[in-house]
Amino acid sequence: MKYALITGASRGIGKAIALKLAAEGYYIVINFRSNQEEAEKTLAAIRELGSDGELLKFDVGDKNDINQVLGSWIDANKEKPIEVLVNNAGIRKDNLLMTMSDEDWSSVLSTNLDSFFYVTKLVVPVMLFHKYGRIVNVVSLSGVKGLPGQTNYSASKAGVIGASKSLAQEIGRRGITVNCVAPGFIKTEMTEGIDETAYKNIIPMKRFGTSEEVAEVVSFLASPGASYITGEVINVNGGLHT
Repeated sequence: MKYALITGASRGIGKAIALKLAAEGYYIVINFRSNQEEAEKTLAAIRELGSDGELLKFDVGDKNDINQVLGSWIDANKEKPIEVLVNNAGIRKDNLLMTMSDEDWSSVLSTNLDSFFYVTKLVVPVMLFHKYGRIVNVVSLSGVKGLPGQTNYSASKAGVIGASKSLAQEIGRRGITVNCVAPGFIKTEMTEGIDETAYKNIIPMKRFGTSEEVAEVVSFLASPGASYITGEVINVNGGLHT
């Protein structure tokens, strides 16, 4: 059995990634913070595909919670080495910089950027021991080009991109790849408040993407077939930015 940990896997892009990897035979460790009901739905859908998994509740924005819950799980499951880590969990709190609160800045950076450090730091030793691993970080168009009203979100995602490029060079010789997938406008709860018709004219493909289309790219980067790809950012944005 192959094991994959996906943060923020109860819904949206994270859920789509969980289902895609489950269909490929992975046992999925489903991280979530608060929505137990949706996380259980994801697990049920995974089992319907003939695979299996389990729920792991912790707040990726809280390093103590990460260390206690994920750290304890890793220590107790030596027979379940995580070979695929998808850092997907993230939040947005948009505002102009001049009116952005300290809390909106720090909470977005903590959830989106600090989580990469604390979660990955716990999982990498397992991958190093087994001399194999795939780390895929879900970033954003905002982290690649910046978007107005998202200085906190853009900074957090750009930080993950830079960290991924550095980490890829640190651990590549041990058979571990580190890549990023940068979605543009994708139909999820995070974009529910955005009018698709207002953006269709600037997107060459004239539509928002789907979570499943993002999951396809993550799946490839997590596969043995992507063994010579590392330190890259793959854009999934319908041609909006290249």
